[in-house]
Amino acid sequence: MFAQLSISDDESLLAKLRIKQVMIDQVKSAQLENDKLMKKKKMVQNGTSDNFSIDGYGCLRFHNRICVPNVSELKELILREAHDSPFTLHLGGMKMYCNLQKSYWWPEHQAPTGLLQLINIPERKWECITMDFVTRLPFLVTKKNVI
Repeated sequence: MFAQLSISDDESLLAKLRIKQVMIDQVKSAQLENDKLMKKKKMVQNGTSDNFSIDGYGCLRFHNRICVPNVSELKELILREAHDSPFTLHLGGMKMYCNLQKSYWWPEHQAPTGLLQLINIPERKWECITMDFVTRLPFLVTKKNVI
């Protein structure tokens, strides 16, 4: 954000603020390093893509949402800005997600899990014993990180 102050002839003070979207510049430069997004950008320029467009800043958009490349630092910056900025109001995780979903798009898909398979039901007690472990949790005071 840039501020310019000036005094007019009648000695009144005029303040002018100019806000530059730094995050848009970072997303745009990260898009230039992403091969998939560059292919989409060329498709838009050739007129062969309906869902994607290029905005006035030269930034690629999907359904009018900014395409964010798969760069974890950039995603964290966007999430931190939406959560911690003094200019935003954090009304809960779902509301924040809905607000971000209106402006940003990044492809993050989970691999398909495959077909569900039935497990065999044991005929006698203690015939088959299974356990599930949840690992890599933050360490507790007792130095344990597994459930």
